[in-house]
Amino acid sequence: MNLNEYKGILVFAEQREGVLQNVGLELIGKGKELAKSLNEKVCAVLLGHNISNLSNDLIAYGADKVIVVDSKELEFYDTEAYTQAFSKIIKETKPEIVLIGATTLGRDLGPRISSRLETGLTADCTMLEIGEAKELLMTRPAFGGNLMATIICPDHRPQMSTVRPGVMKKEIKNNDNKGEIIDFKIDFDLSKMKVKILDIVKETKAKVDITEANILVSGGRGVGNSQGFNNLELLASELGGVASASRALVDAGIIGHDRQVGQTGKTVRPDVYFAFGISGAIQHLAGMEESEYIIAVNKDKSAPIFGSADLGFVTDLTKLST
Repeated sequence: MNLNEYKGILVFAEQREGVLQNVGLELIGKGKELAKSLNEKVCAVLLGHNISNLSNDLIAYGADKVIVVDSKELEFYDTEAYTQAFSKIIKETKPEIVLIGATTLGRDLGPRISSRLETGLTADCTMLEIGEAKELLMTRPAFGGNLMATIICPDHRPQMSTVRPGVMKKEIKNNDNKGEIIDFKIDFDLSKMKVKILDIVKETKAKVDITEANILVSGGRGVGNSQGFNNLELLASELGGVASASRALVDAGIIGHDRQVGQTGKTVRPDVYFAFGISGAIQHLAGMEESEYIIAVNKDKSAPIFGSADLGFVTDLTKLST
C-alpha cells in the first residue's frame, strides 16, 4: 500500500428522513481543523434518496466538496446498501482520513466499511489531533473510562474513526461558502442485500434530546430519590432547560438511559451545566467537561467535580428547601 496516494478527509454526513444530523456537521468542523494541519480538503458524503437539496447546507457548514449518492436503494438505512456505496466512494477517492458519527447508524456502518477495506477503526473517539508525523491521533476512553488511550493506524489507509455526537463543535453556517457538488452513481449488487424493510413503526413517546439543550440540570447519586430528581425537573423547567442524570440515577431506575450523561450515555456541551450531587468520576466528566459553564453542588468538598467546575457550592442537597 502506497500511503502517499491517500489525500484529504472524508466525512459521513448522516441524514435521517431528509434531516441532517448534527454529528455530521460537527465532524465537518473538526475535519476543517485537521485539514489545515495536512494542507488538505474536507469532503462530505451524503447518502439517501431525494436528499440532494441538503448539499448546499453541508457546504455552508464548511465542506469543500460534497459527494452525493441519491438512490432508491438508500431511501432507508440498510447496512449492505450503505456499505457498498460508501466503500466504493472511499476506494475511488482514496481519502487519508474517514470520520463517521458514533450514532446507532454510524456504529453499525463504520466497522462494516473498515472490515471491507481491511483497515483499522478507532471507535467512540472523544478527541482527534494530527501528530508530528502527520498521522491521525485518535483518543478514546479505555478500561472503563479510567484512562484515555490514543491510538494510531500507521500501516493502513484510510485512518477511520467514529466520533461521539456533541464532542466536536460545528462551524457557524455561512451561506456564502463555495464548494463542489459531485453526483456519484453506484451499481448496487442487489444479490447481497438480504434484508427487506416491510414496515417502519415509530415510537410515539416524546424523547428529550439532551445533546440539543442549552441548559442542563443534571443529578447524581447525591440527589437521593425520585422526589429529589423531580425537584431538578422543576428547576430545569424554570430555567428553560432539560433535566439529565449520571449513570447512578439511570441504574436506580429513576430516569431513562436517553437522558444519561457520560461515557456510557451521551456527550453534551450546553451553555450551562448544573451538576447536583454528582461526584465527578472520569466516566461522567468525559460526557460533559466541554460545557461552556459548569456549576457543581456537592456536600463533599473533595469531590472531583469541583476540579472541572467554574462555580462550586459545598452543601447537602437534601437540606436545601424546594
